[in-house]
Amino acid sequence: MTTPPLETRATAGASPRAWIKLVRPHQWVKNFFVLAPLLFSGRALNPDSQRSAALAFAVFCLVASAVYVINDVVDRAQDRAHPSKRNRPIASGAIGVSAALVLAMVLVVAGLALAWSVSPGVLGVTIAYLALNLVYSVWIKHVVILDVFAISAFFVLRLVAGAAAVDVRPSVWLVLCGGLLALYLGFAKRRHEIVLLGDGSSDHRAVLSQYSTPFLDQLSVVLLAVTIVSYIMYTLESDTARQLGGESLSYSTVFVLYGVLRYLYLVHTHKDGNPTETLLTDKSLLAAVTLWVVYCGFVLYRPQG
Repeated sequence: MTTPPLETRATAGASPRAWIKLVRPHQWVKNFFVLAPLLFSGRALNPDSQRSAALAFAVFCLVASAVYVINDVVDRAQDRAHPSKRNRPIASGAIGVSAALVLAMVLVVAGLALAWSVSPGVLGVTIAYLALNLVYSVWIKHVVILDVFAISAFFVLRLVAGAAAVDVRPSVWLVLCGGLLALYLGFAKRRHEIVLLGDGSSDHRAVLSQYSTPFLDQLSVVLLAVTIVSYIMYTLESDTARQLGGESLSYSTVFVLYGVLRYLYLVHTHKDGNPTETLLTDKSLLAAVTLWVVYCGFVLYRPQG
């Protein structure tokens, strides 16, 4: 009797929890960027817009999970050298490479089909997102500074997809603010990785050898400042602010300022550096985001007159 290959046996014995962990549903919180244009377009109470935005959100959940699976396959050797990532299903051997790639293909096809059902614009942005991820995995992630710029671009594409879903022109200020915020979070995360991994940081991510904590500290301060300024400009100068929010929208800056400062504090106290996990686990940061959404929703959709 022939013994099945180790990879096949590992996949066959994988628990449902391992498969769920592989697609990283906790990372779907990033896809709330897709819903930002719905909130700020003034169409959040429109059923058709709600449906289109929800479907676009689902599209990015599918394709983002596919990207995570593919990246885990590509990075499995480096992940085994990481104190926490070595427990990921592929790095630990719980799920085989072949089965993971089949899952990734299914997720991509499902995501593209769903994107087409929303609109050609959403499909185009989704294809661009997947293409940029491919270039990132092959080349960009090894290039200092450009690696985080690419991560920022992923968030900008989410905003553009959300705007395409509800058929509005994305605000330049909103896109700029979202991109700068993603840059700030990305460089802060790089700093946390260097501190967490110490001398072995480059073994996990080669590009980390080209960064230093003083340099990243300077970048964080600069990006924090320009992110806040760009958000203030959005709340004062955008069409949304002039038509729906008025001066009241600018007061939401207090929640944004507290949120970015709270994240910076968490990074520098070595508590966490992953934006997604920090948002889901830090009650103060989660409260700031929740209050920001509630306040903006009230200002934009309160009865006029």
